Amino acid sequence: MDNSGMYVGLDIGTTSIKVIVAENVKGQMNVIGVGNERSNGVSRGVIVDIDKAAEAIQRAVRQAEEKASIEIHDVIVGIPANMLKIEPCSGMIAIDDQSREITGRDVRTVANAALIQSLPPEREVVDILADEFVVDGFDGIKDPRGMVGVRLEIHGTLFTGPKTIMHNTRKAVEQAGLNLRGTVINPMAQGMMVMNDGEQDFGTILIDLGGGQATAAVIHDHQLKYIDVDQEGGQFITKDISVVLNTSLDSAEKLKRDYGYADATQASDEDEFPVDVVGQSQPTPISEKYLAEIIEARLDQIFQRLRSNLDEVQALELPGGIVLTGGVAALPGITDLATDEFGTNVRVYVPDQMGLRHPSFTLALALVKYFGGLSEIDLLIKSALTGSSQLADETDEIRSREAAQEAANNAPVQSSQTSKAKQPKEKKKRTEGFRKFFSDFFD
Repeated sequence: MDNSGMYVGLDIGTTSIKVIVAENVKGQMNVIGVGNERSNGVSRGVIVDIDKAAEAIQRAVRQAEEKASIEIHDVIVGIPANMLKIEPCSGMIAIDDQSREITGRDVRTVANAALIQSLPPEREVVDILADEFVVDGFDGIKDPRGMVGVRLEIHGTLFTGPKTIMHNTRKAVEQAGLNLRGTVINPMAQGMMVMNDGEQDFGTILIDLGGGQATAAVIHDHQLKYIDVDQEGGQFITKDISVVLNTSLDSAEKLKRDYGYADATQASDEDEFPVDVVGQSQPTPISEKYLAEIIEARLDQIFQRLRSNLDEVQALELPGGIVLTGGVAALPGITDLATDEFGTNVRVYVPDQMGLRHPSFTLALALVKYFGGLSEIDLLIKSALTGSSQLADETDEIRSREAAQEAANNAPVQSSQTSKAKQPKEKKKRTEGFRKFFSDFFD
């Protein structure tokens, strides 16, 4: 499969692994296949058993392949924000002794210069984003290619994370027989998709309530500014239900999905349902309200810890409020509970694509949309991380061809001196020639 117009997002979650296949048609991402399998070898968002994770990835990929009727080779993988650090970075290179045009290879080289950081041995660079380029002292440049200069600088943001997370992710993907096309930091991709332009600009908090952990991310000035990961998620709610009601984990998960409420005030005390209790031959009736109280107690703990950390950086004062997503965000009453806890406006994001209308699919969809929306400059900078110079060479070649074509089109038409008597006839011939050229060109 040629993945040039095809994007495959791989969300390696704690409770499930999701694969989304999307086709880029005239800038519009059309989902053509989905895979969703129970996760293995993943704990709190991090791969802890490479073999089991690789097998689970294979199952999810096969399911997506069947639905999309394609073979999947290249995937875009989400990287969890555990222990992620965000810091400014910069780099500078000399283009040449004399001024010349800046190329894609120069952009990649200056990005490499920005990557030279003295990192601890247990950490590595996860991603790098350019805020601006500076050419011979002129700043605020978004794309320096084609400009003339002797010195090129880059100012951007560097994201570093634990080497173990990156290594285990790459290894599991390779062991599943797939090629890692690119990696994206999870909350960065989600934030760009779930928030509108104003929310990204003025500042908004994204809280991803996943199975293994809850991640709070602050997007401000269209950039990821802050990350906080709480090591509890939907699995802990399920365990609480299992322990309190003395039922199996599978039964507890089903109760949470079928009858669960995040806000106990919205649940009924009269409506009851049967629960299979371990050691009893007959099911025990439990009220909706009692189940909701178990769920709310755990969510309160998670929200309180997130609020404490968000308060420290004054994030809750941002006008955008909070956007909730992730599987746990599907619980009825979650918006009201979060509004009471955080004291700001809260909404839940649910993808609107057919077959994906559940907040647990947000990340997988965000991965393909984010990667598909990257510019040539973004991809050139990312290629500095992978060590591939192919994209830089290709973009330089394309720009050279375009420049040559433009020069040819703008070249003056050579004509010999003609007598005034012959000029009308010559002009008519040239006009017919141009008409024929454009007719042929557009045909």
